[in-house]
Amino acid sequence: MSRQIFLDTETTGLDWRSGADRVVEIGCVEMIDRRLTGNRYHVYLNPEREVGDSERIHGLSDDFLADKVLYRTIAEEFEAFVAGAELIIHNASFDTGFLNMEQERIGREKITVLCPEVLDTVKVAKEMFPGKKASLDALCDRYGINNAHRTLHGALLDAELLAEVYLAMTRGQESLTIGLDDAPGSASGFGATLAGERRPVRVLRASDAELAEHDKVLAEIAKKAKCLWLPPAADAGAN
Repeated sequence: MSRQIFLDTETTGLDWRSGADRVVEIGCVEMIDRRLTGNRYHVYLNPEREVGDSERIHGLSDDFLADKVLYRTIAEEFEAFVAGAELIIHNASFDTGFLNMEQERIGREKITVLCPEVLDTVKVAKEMFPGKKASLDALCDRYGINNAHRTLHGALLDAELLAEVYLAMTRGQESLTIGLDDAPGSASGFGATLAGERRPVRVLRASDAELAEHDKVLAEIAKKAKCLWLPPAADAGAN
């Protein structure tokens, strides 16, 4: 069973190395065997500092975040949700850098230790489309994924969009036809094929009259040329 977590964070800035900036939102969606399960993890966090200019990116204000939980209060449940899964992240070094910093500042194991498998979809996109834009918006446009509702960055929204992009990128199709809200095990639509549930194939067999007509056509062809599909004896007799 392949368990993947599509993860995104929003932060107060870009500096995780010194701990000056903090995480303000975490969003995750779970996929098992290329099927979204409906399990999600989403939380807003009080960063214990002002958000500053980052508010224009994610729209989360100091007032909104003032009564939200601290990272240390959700660390254990967050670890339980992601532990052991492969993390799929757009620009992974940014998000894992911040999450590792948050973990270390409260004396807990790094996220990249709990989840050693991390796939960076920015790197994948750059390998697939050299010289092209690799932003999440650009990939949504390339694969025809509707992101009109993405007026601001949001961790859960971006994780959901990334899951759609990933399925499209790894399936080799230009559009996503699987319903993301389909229940696991649904036997409807293209999702059933992905889950390994194939519809019965209807077999139409030729009638005796059709088979006789077919043999007649082959015999006419055999009179004019050597036919590789006929047994040697039959071929000789036809000539």
